[in-house]
Amino acid sequence: MRGHDRINTCLPDELLVEIFRRLDSKPSRDACSLVCKRWLNLERLSRSTLRIGASGSPDHFVKLITRRFVNVKTVHVDERLSLPAQFGRRFGSESFRPSPKLRYVKEKAGSEDNEFETSYISDAGLTVLGEGFSKLEKLSLIWCNNVSSMGLVSVAQKCRSLKSLDLQGCYVGDPGLAAVGECCRQLEDLNLRFCEGLSDKGVVELALGCGKSLKALGVAACAKITDISLEAVGSHCKSLETLSLDSECISNKGLLAVAKGCPLLKVLKLQCVNVTDEALAAVGTGCSLLELLALYSLQRFTDRGLQAIGNGCKKLKNLTLSDCYFLSDKGLEAIATGCKEVTHLEVNGCHNIGTMGLESIGKSCQQLTELALLFCQKIGNNALLEVGRGCKLLQALHLVDCSGIGDEGICGIGRGCRKLKKLHIRRCYEIGNKGIVAIGEYCKSLTDLSLRFCDRVGDEALVAIGQGCSLQHLNVSGCHQIGDAGIIAIARGCPQLSSLDVSVLQNLGDMAMAELGEGCPLLKEILLSHCRQITDVGISHLVKNCTLLESCHMVYCPGITAAGVATMVSGCANMKKVLVEKWKVSQRTKRRAGPVISYLCMDL
Repeated sequence: MRGHDRINTCLPDELLVEIFRRLDSKPSRDACSLVCKRWLNLERLSRSTLRIGASGSPDHFVKLITRRFVNVKTVHVDERLSLPAQFGRRFGSESFRPSPKLRYVKEKAGSEDNEFETSYISDAGLTVLGEGFSKLEKLSLIWCNNVSSMGLVSVAQKCRSLKSLDLQGCYVGDPGLAAVGECCRQLEDLNLRFCEGLSDKGVVELALGCGKSLKALGVAACAKITDISLEAVGSHCKSLETLSLDSECISNKGLLAVAKGCPLLKVLKLQCVNVTDEALAAVGTGCSLLELLALYSLQRFTDRGLQAIGNGCKKLKNLTLSDCYFLSDKGLEAIATGCKEVTHLEVNGCHNIGTMGLESIGKSCQQLTELALLFCQKIGNNALLEVGRGCKLLQALHLVDCSGIGDEGICGIGRGCRKLKKLHIRRCYEIGNKGIVAIGEYCKSLTDLSLRFCDRVGDEALVAIGQGCSLQHLNVSGCHQIGDAGIIAIARGCPQLSSLDVSVLQNLGDMAMAELGEGCPLLKEILLSHCRQITDVGISHLVKNCTLLESCHMVYCPGITAAGVATMVSGCANMKKVLVEKWKVSQRTKRRAGPVISYLCMDL
């Protein structure tokens, strides 16, 4: 085959473009583009999605990419992300010349740390983006502080096929939103979270313009958007399916209009302190297709509102109740009685919901697949016993600070929910070895186990897990009774393990590291911070066969020295991040590791 280019000779452009489109990872696509000029040009034609971070000269960067990628339909601009320092080198010194008026990427020669200063995309860059990507269907502008209505007007006029627009954190005004409503008549998804420059005027004009096509709307922390906006949404957005509201300026009046005018609503997320049972009753009456309801910090919301949801929203599948202090067991019982299709339930900080409420869920909601109980002090073992008896399809259970739940409840879950795949428990001090042993004995499908700061869980529990389950993810940080024996059992029984957190295990030593190196070749992430018994010897054994490691945290490990850090960096070719104290990194390791090393901030 030497000297014969079979691929370029036989395959037409259209087929190569389709092949490039099917490549999953960006590195693979980038590698293909370096093969030859033909592949470079065809790979550019195959690109439909671009992500842009903050850079030294963002407007100039946008100008470059609009010339090179002509079939782009999705653009994400997120100025919380930084552009790689290789930006200038990649595009050539001739083509990349930042304006002296802009802050640019600077690299101090000879210094230990590089300083990066960035500018932000402006209206001029947004105008170029609109002109270059006229086929654009999805645009995200996350925290683009220099973008105003002028830039948004330009994009709206040029990109009339726009279907999704995310303006989170942008200080755009009403004229920009009005232009979107006038020009983008196919818009379906709009995010206005933290858009402080908007008022009711802009939202009303948007609803008048593209309300017929709008299906999803998100509003948060917009002080000038009130019930007037929601009344316009209710009148003109008849196809609305998703609404997310986080506002102190919205009351029952606005939500009543939405409930009356948007009968196709399927997803409703509310964090509005002025909303009461009256609004929830209207949702129960008018939105019979509702499938997801999330209620956050509703201080004026009681069981009456939840009963209305239970009576009217028979298709409800996903319910989140967070910090709703006036809800009690009666409200949850109404949901269990009326919404038998519920598959996901989260109860967080609702201190008046107890065992009886969750027992009703266990008896009636047999389709439940995920349950999260956070800071629920009144829920006890009997609740989980009932869930174990009735919810045979449960696949994920999350427990945080539930002092009334112990081994008895977890045993009930183990015996009854044998399809369990994920179990996350944090600071539940009544749960010990007995409950976790039952999980290992009965839940053979378990792949993700997290037992953070569960003081009564020890090696016996992990031995049972290692014998009964093939874990891929394990977190036992802060479980002080766990030592080498437990982790060795995991290493021998879970060869598919890819992530492991054993932080703050004072009794864990090098023997466990050696066993992990032998038994878990697929390990990609490990957290060892505050493990005082692990030394350089353990690290050398770990990296011997765990060549796929990408991330390692090992701060406050006195037994690991600069030699151990060097071993970790040099022994793992795929390493992307090593978190360690700065003084443990030698100059040679710094030169070799480059951006892989992250330092623990010790400044006071």
